[in-house]
Amino acid sequence: MEPWTLFTDTCRSWNLDITEGQIEQLKKYADLLTETNKVMNLTAITDEAGIVEKHFLDSLSSANAVDYRGGKTLLDVGTGAGFPGIPLKILFPDLQVVLLDSLAKRVNFLNRVIEELGLEKITAVHGRAEDFARKPVYRDHFDLVTSRAVARLSVLAEYCLPFVRPGGLFVSYKAGDASAEAKDAEYAVKILGAVREKEVMLTFGPSSLERTFYLFRKEKPTPKAYPRKAGTPEKKPLVK
Repeated sequence: MEPWTLFTDTCRSWNLDITEGQIEQLKKYADLLTETNKVMNLTAITDEAGIVEKHFLDSLSSANAVDYRGGKTLLDVGTGAGFPGIPLKILFPDLQVVLLDSLAKRVNFLNRVIEELGLEKITAVHGRAEDFARKPVYRDHFDLVTSRAVARLSVLAEYCLPFVRPGGLFVSYKAGDASAEAKDAEYAVKILGAVREKEVMLTFGPSSLERTFYLFRKEKPTPKAYPRKAGTPEKKPLVK
């Protein structure tokens, strides 16, 4: 099946309305990604079919678990080349999005995408989660915090939960069944002021991609001691 037909059909099967204009924005995004990737390592996935399935559909698949409507604020931690934040912004234009990444070259690419796609209410910022979570404008602020980053949940929780407002959600994208990892993260999640609300498993696309979304609901502000200084969460995860 042609990649964009697959994309449209899959979105419809997920009850996601998508316009021709949004398809054109995603196509332009794919072109910018492949063009820039020739001179800068953004992704190992460079064919159109792979980008559509493993970046765009994968980014949007969390809409099966989360309601992104209503002008919510969203922070995407470790966004890389903009996943899942930019596809979510394209499909849900009312989202107010901040993309956070620790590599300046990637942030420059993200700013180019934002400008060339004409996206509004979205910014890309350069820095580490451990540092930005200390800034009052970001701390305990966002309705939703997403991360598709490759790190254990006990580590991701410390990176992401300090940004979530009480009542908001941290949405973690995990490959396949990560139940053991989620269990290990329970201690960290509790210390950081949240509880695990639910998990949603999904299989989709020609490659039968398996995703599990772990949703953590923030109950109270994160204690001031967290996140710990840069590098510490990875070296000494919050586990019993």
